[in-house]
Amino acid sequence: MSATVSNNPTFIEVGGGDDLRRIAMRARDGAAPGLFWMSGFKSDMQGGKAVALDAWAAEHGRACIRFDYSGHGESGGAFVDGTIGRWLEDSLAVFDAACQGPQIVIGSSMGGWMALLLARALARRGRVGRATLKGLVLIAPAPDFTEELMWKGFSPEIREQIETAGVWMRPSDYGEPYPITRALIEEGRHHLLLGGSIEVGCPVRILQGRQDPDVPWQHAFRLAERLPSEDVVLTMIPDGDHRLSRPRDLERIIAAVSEISK
Repeated sequence: MSATVSNNPTFIEVGGGDDLRRIAMRARDGAAPGLFWMSGFKSDMQGGKAVALDAWAAEHGRACIRFDYSGHGESGGAFVDGTIGRWLEDSLAVFDAACQGPQIVIGSSMGGWMALLLARALARRGRVGRATLKGLVLIAPAPDFTEELMWKGFSPEIREQIETAGVWMRPSDYGEPYPITRALIEEGRHHLLLGGSIEVGCPVRILQGRQDPDVPWQHAFRLAERLPSEDVVLTMIPDGDHRLSRPRDLERIIAAVSEISK
């Protein structure tokens, strides 16, 4: 198969009725195992890590799928309407529509949570569809972040604002303030993972920056303890931040993908 990808995204429709939304994706043809990229909260498929992985896939003739959750990037829908379950539905729809053969799922920040939820959903439903899961590479993974890293850390005033008004605009170091909704918090509680064993059925590689201001490094250790697979490797990057987008960080990510591909 050719290792080409269009500059323009293609779209699939997810949901139905009043909840119908167009999900944008970029699919590169190539050999297996393919790469399946899952972005973070308020991030999209045109970010540095996603583009670097796509370039590596092109160089090595590998398939690569990138997409934007609803309300993100080039996809339809409003960010304020987003929930973990809604974005998981988007992810599963793209995985089923675009992937074929064994896949390495790479998730960054919230994408790490989404990757774990995707893996669990695939394991629960059994062999359905054209694709299988070969491994996970999780970059500063943030499972349960709506509860553990947001709600539990919010002041009583912020909690009251969310509960009464339904939304709080959270300041961001990466751009404009963004909405944290009551629906995001409450629906997220249906997808919490850290309270028990997380069965993903494949090898896992975790990369975590010790200087991460958004996802504490202890969060990565807590996750690793919940993964029962013997093939789990956690790499701590002493001077790493949350984004892990420096050239040497990208090299580490690609090395993890390459190693788990074997």
